[in-house]
Amino acid sequence: MRTERLTRKKCGKKPFQRWGLYGAVAITIAAAGFVATACSKEASVGDAQASSMTEPIVIETTPIEITTAPESIPPLEPEGQLLPNIAITVPEVEPMPEYIRVGDRHSAVVNLQSRLMELGFMDSDEPTDYYGTQTERAVKIFQRQNKLAMDGIVGSATYDAIMDPAAKYYAVRKGDEGDDISQLQNRLYELGYLATSDLITGNFGDSTEAAVLKLQEVNSLEADGMVGQKTMNLLYSDEIKANFLAYGEKSEVVLAAQERLRSLGYLMTEPDGAFGDDTAAALRQFQSRNDLIVDGYLGPSTRDVLNGSEAVPNGMRLGDQGDQVKKVQSLLSKYGYLNSANATGYYGEITEKAVKNFQKQNKLTQDGSVGVQTLAKLTGDNVKRAPAGSTSSSSGSSGSSRPSSGSSKGSSSGSSQGSSGGGTIKNSGGVASLIAVAQSKVGCPYVWGAKGPNSFDCSGFVYWCLNQVGVKQSYLTSSGWRNVGRYTKITSFSNIQAGDIVVVKGHVGIAAGGGTVIDASSSNGRVVHRGLSSWWANNFICAWRIFG
Repeated sequence: MRTERLTRKKCGKKPFQRWGLYGAVAITIAAAGFVATACSKEASVGDAQASSMTEPIVIETTPIEITTAPESIPPLEPEGQLLPNIAITVPEVEPMPEYIRVGDRHSAVVNLQSRLMELGFMDSDEPTDYYGTQTERAVKIFQRQNKLAMDGIVGSATYDAIMDPAAKYYAVRKGDEGDDISQLQNRLYELGYLATSDLITGNFGDSTEAAVLKLQEVNSLEADGMVGQKTMNLLYSDEIKANFLAYGEKSEVVLAAQERLRSLGYLMTEPDGAFGDDTAAALRQFQSRNDLIVDGYLGPSTRDVLNGSEAVPNGMRLGDQGDQVKKVQSLLSKYGYLNSANATGYYGEITEKAVKNFQKQNKLTQDGSVGVQTLAKLTGDNVKRAPAGSTSSSSGSSGSSRPSSGSSKGSSSGSSQGSSGGGTIKNSGGVASLIAVAQSKVGCPYVWGAKGPNSFDCSGFVYWCLNQVGVKQSYLTSSGWRNVGRYTKITSFSNIQAGDIVVVKGHVGIAAGGGTVIDASSSNGRVVHRGLSSWWANNFICAWRIFG
């Protein structure tokens, strides 16, 4: 018997476990039925309890009917599934193509562009699902840096390399070749580190490496001869130190430049060959008027334009602002045309009136702007002073030398409305004209560094549009637009209005009303009219109100 029992226990373990499970389920169901029957008779049993103590107890049972589970829920079986199937609808996702080429659209391109921008291979912009020529260009540069086939096509190897968390930031070094190298060399030439323009070849050779090493040494960076994130960020910043004639130097070259600046109406002091504050201010004004990078240095590009026959002479007018304006105001005050309290550096209506009075007294065309002739007269020796009592003043005048926030019609009123400082240009049709000009360029290709009229980058697009509607704004990078200071600053995204210049991280556009913006988009590869999406809100820095 002992042997038999052991054998049964060993050999029949699994069947007994299964039937034990079924037995437990059956007992549970029977118990539930018993409780239900007992509960329904609880009252009558309680009343008869005393008299039935000596009588036998008869327990009535109710037969339990077990039905088959519906087809939607399969019955539990010894060898079946433990849980029923649950119907879940999974949204269809378009599979990523094996290769992504120019002209393709796919959701993966959004992530691709975002990552390329993050790594510095592509200009900052709202990512899209469109794989255009600018995305292709960025991919080629990435492929070059990472020793991949430089075909601009995104296959699995390129995609995985770009999305790799360990992917390295944009960097160029000796031996690299491409249009991005040409742009780098051009900037090195402008800053005086590359000796001659014929060295702008698109090939990163010995001369370019030497120029980069010199720039890094002068600007206290690690001198490795490569252009990485720190060097690239410095190249277009206000902190860059150039390698040529600059503040504090004295030479015949400086003297010649001063004489030319004076003849064009930019320098208001006598040329002396010393590079001082007046020369730096005159150079910045000249660069601003001649579509050059405004850095105050007398570099090769600035000298070429300054000595050329197409150099644009100076001219100050309503809405201008800066040191040169303040110098003009000081001279007007000296000769009695302007109250000294109005020498603020902003060319407002009071300054314009004072200039007209000066021009009238000195037999010049009364246009209210300071051109070469007016400036030459104002800085000369034979100046007629203002008649007694004719000084222009802010007293009783509706204008001001520098409009405050909200002083102009249509601008924000005070910091509570998310605006501050600067001023607006009074032009009732300015907003509509600006948007019409911007709209006319929708579809034009995006080209890095282009300023129009048929191709643009984001900064060049804003620059070109403003100048087409009479706003004499110098070329600024997207970083430069952060602190332009000339217009009314809008600090709240919700207060953006049509005609405002919208500045976001690494990008700039023109608000077109109705929650839209027109901008030269690197991710779209062209000028587009699109919504001010959450990307713009999340990357918002400020906006500038141009017209009041």
